[in-house]
Amino acid sequence: MILTPFNRPSATPTRAAPPPRRRLTFKRPKLYARQKAAIFCAERYGLIEATTKAGKTFGCLVWLAEQAMKGKPGQNFWWVAPIYAQAMIAFRRLKRGLPRETYTANETERTVTLVNGAVIWFKSGDHPDTLYGEDVFAAVMDEASRIAEESWHALRSTLTATRGPVRIIGNVKGRKNWFFKLCRKAEAGSPAMSYSKLTWKDAVAGGIMQADEVEDAKRVLPADVFKELYEAEASEDGGNPFGFAAITSCVVPLSELQPVAWGWDLAKSHDWTVGIGLDLNGHACRFVRFQLPWQATIRRILAETGRCRALVDSTGVGDPILEALQAEGRSNYRGLVFTSGSKQKIMEGLAVAIQSRAVAYPAGVIVSELEAFEYQYTKGGVRYSAPEGMHDDCVCSLALANEEFTTARPRAGAVVI
Repeated sequence: MILTPFNRPSATPTRAAPPPRRRLTFKRPKLYARQKAAIFCAERYGLIEATTKAGKTFGCLVWLAEQAMKGKPGQNFWWVAPIYAQAMIAFRRLKRGLPRETYTANETERTVTLVNGAVIWFKSGDHPDTLYGEDVFAAVMDEASRIAEESWHALRSTLTATRGPVRIIGNVKGRKNWFFKLCRKAEAGSPAMSYSKLTWKDAVAGGIMQADEVEDAKRVLPADVFKELYEAEASEDGGNPFGFAAITSCVVPLSELQPVAWGWDLAKSHDWTVGIGLDLNGHACRFVRFQLPWQATIRRILAETGRCRALVDSTGVGDPILEALQAEGRSNYRGLVFTSGSKQKIMEGLAVAIQSRAVAYPAGVIVSELEAFEYQYTKGGVRYSAPEGMHDDCVCSLALANEEFTTARPRAGAVVI
């Protein structure tokens, strides 16, 4: 018997002597290319920032149903939404889509039990404590930007024993939430994570949204709301020292000129070593980002930098690295120890450079880190850093490069050795 979830099965001949166990063939519904690539990625953690009505809920229902169809009797698969009413929307959609003979539903517990015995639960995330305790084999967290971070922590704990995959989806809603920050980690290449963005353009190209409807929404909605709901672009909600419009205005492709100044931020534990070289116009012309043992890091920095001037983060473990670089007879390396005062100075210098378009850099992880970067007023002054759990290696490298560039700004036409 061929079962086509989300469509009623066509009639098939009845066998005279059916086998003891029916063979069920799953036929995946049609998804548009970018929708399918985002949801059916190979990584364990799939994070998707999406426009409203881009098909993220439908696609993830298909994905979760498929995970459950490969499951065993008694295995649990979860759909977690911000509140009960939203969980019920997905619950009803799954029941409407699956052929009736392939499942039984429990309206009280909001579960769908498939013929193979796997159970799909539809839960609300408004009380994180109720999410602990189970072993879950795959999960979807829906409208993640509207769910408390504690609920994500609870859901993640249920996947520990099973090592189950999860899809975390939602509209963009500001920058001060765990979903936005986790998306930036995934976008930066964190292990086992995939990041995707689905905008109204993808939905229109995929045939599930009409362009005139988008134009109408753009006409009647506030600009910031439209950007978040249809373009998956976070609105500015304070705390960024550079300004989002200014960050965007400095985005250009990597220059093909030679570098005249480098900035090197060195890895600490799980961080990245990042080097950015600026040309004589202050445009990024070299960008390297890697994680290597210290000896290999030293060799890589020497090879990349050559005899060009370089400012190196010499905080903590960076001090012996700087000494090793200088021991090679390279007087072009100097160090800067990050203190609250020194970091404030170079970050304010970078802010001036960005806002005056005196520096430029390519799109990608540099821009993501600049947009996520924050400042806070404390008793000891202004604290500049990435949000908890995120990286600021690219920001620090760019700030160091800008400091070195402005300290010894080359003359136009100068020969660079």
